[in-house]
Amino acid sequence: MTDSIHGLLMETLPSLKAFSIMLTRNRHWAEDLTQETVLRVLAKADQFQPGTNFKAWAFTIMRNQHIDQARRRRREATTFGDSEAIENLMAVKAPQEDKLVLDELLQAITRLNQAQREVLVLVVGNGLSYEEAAKVCGCPIGTIRSRLARARQELERMMLGEATTGQRPASRSERLAELRH
Repeated sequence: MTDSIHGLLMETLPSLKAFSIMLTRNRHWAEDLTQETVLRVLAKADQFQPGTNFKAWAFTIMRNQHIDQARRRRREATTFGDSEAIENLMAVKAPQEDKLVLDELLQAITRLNQAQREVLVLVVGNGLSYEEAAKVCGCPIGTIRSRLARARQELERMMLGEATTGQRPASRSERLAELRH
């Protein structure tokens, strides 16, 4: 049993290292977390049930170990005033910023023209293929693609704060008619 655990652990080790870096956002803490996880996996090898997902089992151990270490560091930081530990604990992005960006995006979507908004919601929001969206809108696939591309460009301009005309771009026939006059 221990030989099979060692083999599974060696296969999973790169994923564990990557997961630990993602959890801790600190290379030194990630190395410590990986080592602690490996030791815990080996110590609890008799609890692993063959035929189940070893990677998920090891990741669960790592996650629990990470929570324990974070609690320990938080206690140590408040006890000893460790400024680096406090900075790393506070490195989590505030959810308020995400909400503000999402609100801004939703407002920008409502400012798109109706055709662009419709295609964006169908394709991006609901996951319809271009062909399915074309059937819903009753227009060619090329029209769906161009409306979606224009909607994305317009959203990008709005989100970056660039000035927009508030009008849809002129079609090819409209531009040709302008040139003739």
